[in-house]
Amino acid sequence: MSPPSAIDVGAATDTEAAIVVERLSINGVKARRSKAPPVSSAIAASGSSDMFKSPGYDKPKAKTWDHRLNEESKSRKPSPLKQAASMLGTPGLISLGGGLPSSSVFPFEHVEIKVPNPPRFSEQETKDSGVCVRAGKHDAVEGKSIYDIHVAFNYAQGTGSPQLLRFVTEHTEIVHHPPYQDWQCALSVGSTSALDMAFRMFTSRGDYLMTEEYSFCSALETAHPLGIKPLGIKMDKEGLLPSHMDDILTNWSENERGARKPFLLYTVPSGQNPTGATQSTQRRHELYTIAQKHDVYILEDEPYYYLQMQPYTGPDAPDIPPPASHEAFLDALAPSLLSMDTDGRVMRLDSFSKVIAPGTRVGWITASAQIVERFVRHAEVSIQSPSGVSQLILFKLLDETWGHAGYLDWLIWMRLEYTGRRDNLLYACEKHLPREVVSWDPPMAGMFHWIKVHWKKHPWVHEGKGVLEIEDKIWRAGCDKGVLSAKGSWSRAEADPGDDMFFRTTFATAGAEDMTEAIRRFGEALRAEFGLEEENGS
Repeated sequence: MSPPSAIDVGAATDTEAAIVVERLSINGVKARRSKAPPVSSAIAASGSSDMFKSPGYDKPKAKTWDHRLNEESKSRKPSPLKQAASMLGTPGLISLGGGLPSSSVFPFEHVEIKVPNPPRFSEQETKDSGVCVRAGKHDAVEGKSIYDIHVAFNYAQGTGSPQLLRFVTEHTEIVHHPPYQDWQCALSVGSTSALDMAFRMFTSRGDYLMTEEYSFCSALETAHPLGIKPLGIKMDKEGLLPSHMDDILTNWSENERGARKPFLLYTVPSGQNPTGATQSTQRRHELYTIAQKHDVYILEDEPYYYLQMQPYTGPDAPDIPPPASHEAFLDALAPSLLSMDTDGRVMRLDSFSKVIAPGTRVGWITASAQIVERFVRHAEVSIQSPSGVSQLILFKLLDETWGHAGYLDWLIWMRLEYTGRRDNLLYACEKHLPREVVSWDPPMAGMFHWIKVHWKKHPWVHEGKGVLEIEDKIWRAGCDKGVLSAKGSWSRAEADPGDDMFFRTTFATAGAEDMTEAIRRFGEALRAEFGLEEENGS
């Protein structure tokens, strides 16, 4: 059954009486929109989260970050072409100023997609009972929609379209309720691009970037050509250790390190890639406190935030009941760093890649107005705006078809889908992997299972071989058996290989039977490498 609508925890209090605005609920969105000015359907219309969110009169304003922005970011000026385009919605205006092509030469009359009808979300259910959603070229003029091909397929502002920006702003307020006044969102073309832009806003060549000791490969590769040096922070099963970050920063010596004290942290708090670790609520509060102590700016990359799963109970235990309502689902999520950010020292990176589809190449950032403005200045001369095709499809799906309630229904379905996938992989590991030489902690979020291999039991150790040589040998043995995994060393933040060995596996792609077979093959490779008895005892 479809989860019921979220409990309306309270409409906005009369600001004349108390100047207090309570958290936006799903049930409050309709009333909020009815009181707001209509969203412009003009080409390249300007948009700002301030048009769509609570004023937050009772909240503090964010700190300013001029001392953290680099010269490249500070020197960016507004695009005169984008400023001119913002005038296109003026009634009676005839534009001869911009090179925006007429939609009459767009070879598209309409786009039609078939999408799930909540709560029937499976592939087969969508095929059988999905809803066909149509976007025409001139739907806005014809009164059918506020967003159409005429607008979406043309140039747009660096913030993204107001139509989709409204949805992600409302969603951010419903889920995270940022505790400072002047937060804003801006659309991105995904978190990898947004991260690259953030690095170019805050860092200079030679700076250190703090991150987990095992970090997202693409983040490390993004930092490298910019001359940024990753600095690995130790981890445990809950992810990054704030105490180790505090120790490093407290004892930092510019003379010994040859660089200024680090002030930028990149972290993936939920379902961390590659380790699958998820920071507890207490861990996140500790991390934020250390960031305040040392004036650290945080890049909170959360592509797996909504892939937080049900607790793992094992193959013979009953399942934990799923969230019974939208409110229960939101309460079950670990609080974001954004939700505890009273200073505006967090840039949160969200993405539709893991919860809708990677090929949309649409995400969004949330940060203080100052930081978002600098981000948009960069976007104007790089990505310009996310794909209008993708924005239109997402708008038709999320805003016009599902709404916020339907989207949360989908996220709850995804939570259960990934719980099942994770459980199937763990069942296979418990059945087929030799516990004499491997260990693991069940992941609570994300797409990845992090398997520790006790490599010092490998026969090659007696021949003087090191961790990287033995890791490569085990990895190739797995490939020879027909299973591909990812070496943990590929994700080491620093060149030092460390003293542990890990392999990353994923439960996101293969079906249950294929996952089980892949783990059986990996177990077979491990037994052969370590000289253990085969699984059948021979």
